[in-house]
Amino acid sequence: MKILQLDKNHPLISEQLTAKGFVVEEDHSSTYDEVLDKIKDYQGIIIRSRIPLDKNFLANASHLKFIARVGAGMENIDIETAEKLGIKLINSPEGNRDSVAEHVVGMLLILMNRLFIASNEVKNGIWRREENRGNELLGKTFGIIGYGNMGKATAKRLSGFGVEVIFHDILPNLSDEFATQVSLEELQKRADILSLHIPLTMETHYLIDEVFISKMEKNFYFVNTARGKNLKTKSLVQAIESGKVLGACLDVLEYEKSSFENLETENQDLKFLLDSEKVIVTPHIGGWTSQSKIKLAQFIVDKILADFEN
Repeated sequence: MKILQLDKNHPLISEQLTAKGFVVEEDHSSTYDEVLDKIKDYQGIIIRSRIPLDKNFLANASHLKFIARVGAGMENIDIETAEKLGIKLINSPEGNRDSVAEHVVGMLLILMNRLFIASNEVKNGIWRREENRGNELLGKTFGIIGYGNMGKATAKRLSGFGVEVIFHDILPNLSDEFATQVSLEELQKRADILSLHIPLTMETHYLIDEVFISKMEKNFYFVNTARGKNLKTKSLVQAIESGKVLGACLDVLEYEKSSFENLETENQDLKFLLDSEKVIVTPHIGGWTSQSKIKLAQFIVDKILADFEN
């Protein structure tokens, strides 16, 4: 079986699959059209986010048996067309769930305790104590939307912080020792902190907008490590300005390129976020640790071998 790997990943993918008799070819630079010209020669493809696998692409992939995405989100794949063509879809959300969970907690602790601000002030000769009084996680209600790999890992990390974790998910009966499932209405009524752990779909695009925010009963902290377009940025900016959102931790932005490699748009809303002391922004690195790079790759290899090893 010939496999085309379109993005740079941990070398264990190529090494382990080659050792099992697969032919793995690397192409990290060809354009969409250039890959399109040769995709019919491959039975498998391994991607991250560089090239979209749309309906036209899949129509030309006449021998493709599987698509493996090294990561969680599958929005750059035309899933409906792939399933109709009998192409198996593989991803590895298990690989970076722990790093995402730690990133959520880390950003929140930094924001709520003003750690960046206080550190920078001291380094510049400014010693302010009362102005940098923090806000504890202890005793708060932490609301999660989406209780898959990332949501569950986040709830588990919070178990030692003395918070009550509640969540909403479209699937039923997911409560466990770390969190309790509730309706969306109850989450909006009770949550002091809101954290997103959902894919990007037609239903979740701009899920968090001015209407959603207006239904949050308490003033709250907001965390997004899911996808930038799950949030309508302008609505967040307005909510921070009004005091409804006390602060925001954003690892993803609405203005990212589809490849996540950079920003494609800059505007006043983005400038507000970057200038605000109430906002922490990181460059889509929540799932981007040294350990997750290995785990993401290993889960992909294991799943390919489970289905396609002779």
